[in-house]
Amino acid sequence: MTTINEAVYLFLGLQRMRFDLRFDWFSRAEDLGAERMKYDPSLTYGRVKNHGPSEFRPHFVLYDKKTLMFRAFFKQSVFESPTEHFRVRHVNILYFLEDDTITVLEPEVENSGLVQGRLVRRGKIPKTSLEDYWHWKDLNVGIDVSFYGIVLHIVDCDNFTKEGEFMESQGMELNQPEDLPVDPYTTERGLKARQPTNKTQLVDDKLRRFLEFDGKVLRFYVVWDDRESDDCTELTPYVLYYYLSDDTMEVQEVQSKNSGKDPFPLLLRKIKLPKNWKDLPVNFPSLYLEVSDKEVTEYYTPKDLLVGETIFILGRRFLIYDCDSFTRKYFKKVLNIEQGKPIQVFPPKRTHPKPTIPPHMGFGTPEDSLQSCLSLQPKSPKKDIVRYVYNANKHLRYEARLDWVHPEDKDRKFIILYSLSNCHLSIMEPPIRNSGIIGGRFLSPTLVPKPGTDPSNPEYYTPADIYIGAILVVFNHRFIITGADLFVHRYAEANPEKFPPEVVDNIRNYMFCNGLLKDDIELRSKQQAEEQREKERDQMCTENNSPHCAIEAAPTLTQECEYPDAPSEKQDHTDTN
Repeated sequence: MTTINEAVYLFLGLQRMRFDLRFDWFSRAEDLGAERMKYDPSLTYGRVKNHGPSEFRPHFVLYDKKTLMFRAFFKQSVFESPTEHFRVRHVNILYFLEDDTITVLEPEVENSGLVQGRLVRRGKIPKTSLEDYWHWKDLNVGIDVSFYGIVLHIVDCDNFTKEGEFMESQGMELNQPEDLPVDPYTTERGLKARQPTNKTQLVDDKLRRFLEFDGKVLRFYVVWDDRESDDCTELTPYVLYYYLSDDTMEVQEVQSKNSGKDPFPLLLRKIKLPKNWKDLPVNFPSLYLEVSDKEVTEYYTPKDLLVGETIFILGRRFLIYDCDSFTRKYFKKVLNIEQGKPIQVFPPKRTHPKPTIPPHMGFGTPEDSLQSCLSLQPKSPKKDIVRYVYNANKHLRYEARLDWVHPEDKDRKFIILYSLSNCHLSIMEPPIRNSGIIGGRFLSPTLVPKPGTDPSNPEYYTPADIYIGAILVVFNHRFIITGADLFVHRYAEANPEKFPPEVVDNIRNYMFCNGLLKDDIELRSKQQAEEQREKERDQMCTENNSPHCAIEAAPTLTQECEYPDAPSEKQDHTDTN
């Protein structure tokens, strides 16, 4: 009976539970439908982020490995020592922010003889006897702190303590840093440990100076200003020489014509010149002893010799007004000193008008007549010896005929020789039988001026003026050039700068038309053919990569036998009567 009742009660309880669950589900569904009908702002603006509470960080984690360092020193008394009474010992005070502990360290110094390192173990150091400990707020630059009876003076701190965020965040203002005092005993030991140095005196190597500066002399132009005396009324010029090989000086007088003074070679011989020759010891016997290097305190050096400066040479006052180019270069490159500009100490010289040269009188050559105007005893004009030796017995031969007026001069032929050694022109006439004219020398070697030039300064004929077809007027005789020697062609080819291109072509065509250049043409043809073969062989070798190539080519040389137009020359036709 009991079992049946329990089963009935259990069944009724399960039914009631199911009914309650259904009722809850329907009620929740109705609530959700009502909420959906309301406006949700998060759908438009998004959901608001809910920041949780900040993470808690304990004190020892926040200030882990953060340390304040202060530089300090203290004086330690030294007893029973004659050399020192105290020592200055430098220490570093480290304050650990994580647990407010302090330690004192002394940097190790080599050979100090002291036990250095950690002087105070890490821990809280009592400030007073009332269990009050040192705090970082009590530390600052420029104050004294007492750790276990030892007074430390703080002079500075590190960058983290000085410029870090910690002291600024806490509102602490540090004082100005101070300098660490130097330990006198350590400084004295350092001076004693330093090796003594001896200053070696400079040895004057005379041989080296002679080999290096022999022949190198500084030259200055000076004047002696002695116008205060009654005997001198003008400045006297001198030349001062400074010899770099032995630092000696020499003064020479400048000789001028018609000065009225005796020609003294030297004003001062070659000696080492002291700056103050009267600066001698009181007990120096100057009556019978000469001044040596021991008595002289200072000699003149190149640095004392500058343009514009006044120097005293044994009591005489000299002004340096100029120097030569070598002296200026020496001062600029060696001494790095720029010499001043020259000073004008003498009045400008009067310029005399040049004498006019009179015109040529017609006797002799103008060069010979000019010598009588230059000196009372005329001398022969100077000759170009180099040109004479180089061109000795070298003549340019031309064939010419007269531009005849009289019929008897029609068949006359002439040989014109131009001497390359002295530029003289000579004319020879070959004899012709039964012509009635005796041949021979028509004109002796002489300089032939061109027509229309100034007689006082004439312009003479040169090889550039002589070509095939040219007309030469030789003392009112007109000669027409009809031929030339092969040497003329050789000379024109070898010296193209002395001939115009028209003259060179004119002579070349004449030689070619007369068959005088056959050998040259054959030689040049062979050279051109050989060059052409080499070019074609090289080209074939480069294309086929073959080391042996032979291609024969025979170029032809054609040249027209025509004379170019002769250069025009305007000359007056004069009668040869």
